[in-house]
Amino acid sequence: MTENIQNNQEPEVRSLPRIGSKAPAFEAVTTHGTLKLEDYKGSWLVLFSHPADFTPVCTTEFMAFQEIYPQLREMNTELLGLSIDSVHSHIAWVRNIEEKFGVKIEFPIIADLNKDVAQKYGMIMPEESSTEASRAVFIIDDKQVVRAIIYYPLSTGRNMDEILRVIKALQTTDRHNIATPANWKEGDKVIVPPSPTQEGAEERMKDKDLECVDFYFCKKQL
Repeated sequence: MTENIQNNQEPEVRSLPRIGSKAPAFEAVTTHGTLKLEDYKGSWLVLFSHPADFTPVCTTEFMAFQEIYPQLREMNTELLGLSIDSVHSHIAWVRNIEEKFGVKIEFPIIADLNKDVAQKYGMIMPEESSTEASRAVFIIDDKQVVRAIIYYPLSTGRNMDEILRVIKALQTTDRHNIATPANWKEGDKVIVPPSPTQEGAEERMKDKDLECVDFYFCKKQL
């Protein structure tokens, strides 16, 4: 009886990464050889998954990711793709994209046939597909901490401008200890965190470098 209960137990649910947590370590075969998460220490990383090679929406995304890749590298940020396909499938698809569309994919792609990395990062949505990874985006900082997570359904291609915007906002926050308002773009005014004391709140209202509506809502130009 005990044996039957044990055999019928639900599989253990992995703890998935959250914003502010350490990114799960991995070592994986890619189109650029075997890579580890720690290989990216010191730079930011966009780790993203796609459902499958040789599919139209994914093809548009890969060309779009390649288009922003030079900008990302200027921001000390690398790209790393992933799907549950073989490395030979990835190589064939990358070659096909270059041949048919004239776009050379320069960043590596993880061949996650055993779903190890996809499961660690919660990239599989069983209700949508148990054999394909969702369109997940993990933005990991230079200390290998997860800073942002974005999910898209299989039918909807990602917006590269938003991915760039989020990285710029996070890096600006780190450099200047500020926050960024809705629809913030590089060059826009930023939010100054409110003072935790009454005296500080009164002082900031007199600061001519700040644009304050009230003590808790102040903006400034960087």
